[in-house]
Amino acid sequence: MGGGQARRRRGGAARATVRALSMAPPLLLAACAVGPDYQRPSADIPAAWTTEQPWRPGKPADTTEKGNWWEIFGDARLNALEADVIAHNQSLQVATERLTQARAQANAASAAFFPAVTGNAGVLRERSSANRPLANYALPNKSTAQTDHGAGFGVQYEVDLFGHVRRQVEAARADAAQAMSDLANARLVLTAEMAAYYFNLCAVDSEIDVVRQNIVAQRRALDFVSSRHDMGVASGLDLAQQKSQLDTTITQIDLLRVQRAQLEHALATLSGAPAPAFTVAPQIVTMNVPAIPVGLPSDLLERRPDVASAERAMAAANARIGVARAAYFPSVPLVGAYGVDSNNIATLFNAASNLWSFGISATQPIFDAGRISANVEFAQAGYRATVAQYRQAVLTALQEVEDGMTGIGNLERASAEADAAVASAQRVVDLANDRYTGGLANYLDVVSAQQALLANERLQAQIRGQQMLVAVFLVKALGGGWQNTGQPIAAAAP
Repeated sequence: MGGGQARRRRGGAARATVRALSMAPPLLLAACAVGPDYQRPSADIPAAWTTEQPWRPGKPADTTEKGNWWEIFGDARLNALEADVIAHNQSLQVATERLTQARAQANAASAAFFPAVTGNAGVLRERSSANRPLANYALPNKSTAQTDHGAGFGVQYEVDLFGHVRRQVEAARADAAQAMSDLANARLVLTAEMAAYYFNLCAVDSEIDVVRQNIVAQRRALDFVSSRHDMGVASGLDLAQQKSQLDTTITQIDLLRVQRAQLEHALATLSGAPAPAFTVAPQIVTMNVPAIPVGLPSDLLERRPDVASAERAMAAANARIGVARAAYFPSVPLVGAYGVDSNNIATLFNAASNLWSFGISATQPIFDAGRISANVEFAQAGYRATVAQYRQAVLTALQEVEDGMTGIGNLERASAEADAAVASAQRVVDLANDRYTGGLANYLDVVSAQQALLANERLQAQIRGQQMLVAVFLVKALGGGWQNTGQPIAAAAP
């Protein structure tokens, strides 16, 4: 009977300690949190874009899945390269691990809402000194050797009366949300870089093809002039001019190959592959700019991950003002412990071996030489800095979209003009050849016409490449793809 009563008393003491500490979370919910509640500051957003047509409204939302935006270009090779970026790019892996760290920190901060419970058990054998100081020297002083057996648990909890913990958790969660936006932004930037390098490579391949076709035509012309020279109809100057023109054109091929190799190496690095083992076979790609929906300027605040990241940074900085201000107020920790202690293992769980404690204390700063005020000022300045960064991010986003929209419109006109210039240059070449064959012109006119045709055809290829680059950067500026009907938006007809 005695042993059962002892166990009941020990259990009752433990339950009383736990009940006392379990009242702390309601205190937390009822308490106030010092520091300003977060409100997103305003940013100067125009009502509409400068360019109205041919843009059509989009329906962006940062929380919805946007899909693989690059699929709007309808290029299987680009899709495969982008898949390699997502799977193997090391910078993207770094951003992923940063998000994992931020989430872990948020979980660690949230743990402060709950009591910390620790358990302990141990055995200590010790011998006291026979010459130790005594409180009462009337008692004999002798050496004692004994064994101490102990076991128990402790509970510690800080009542969050003034929101110190809540503001810390608020800041940590905002940091995690910012890390998520940073990951989305890294994904957007890296996939946009991949698309840009790829379309640059395609444009260079088109230029190389143009130069090769001109080399074939110029070699035929060289054969023609050579045969006329052998017959005594053409001069040696005509032959030398055509040979010089052919050599110059062949040189352009080598320069373009250097440029292509550098682009191929950049694709390798983005794909997470070593450059020496990576190749992209030359291929002439028909480059058509897809239809890109552009919504209202205010949509950027929901669509762009870098703007979302800047906004979350503001929320975190605002919460840290509350953390700093909470230091002005008392901290109120609750502590409790229960256990058993005996010099004999056989009596360790007897009623006489029980021990417990429960207490509450408060610590109030009185004088700190301005440390808390300086920390508050530091936090406020940090918040103001994040506000400026957020507004700058919005301005940059607006600029990039306007640049993209203006660029696509101007390049569309330039492409049509380049097509007309190529057609005109081809007619000039044909006329110059006819006039030279008929003896009405010297061969310098033919060489000049060939140079003009080659320049116009290369410019045509470059403009088409620039159109694709600007389309990629516009999609990036708008924050990525769209999911209006569950499918990526279809590419526009050529």
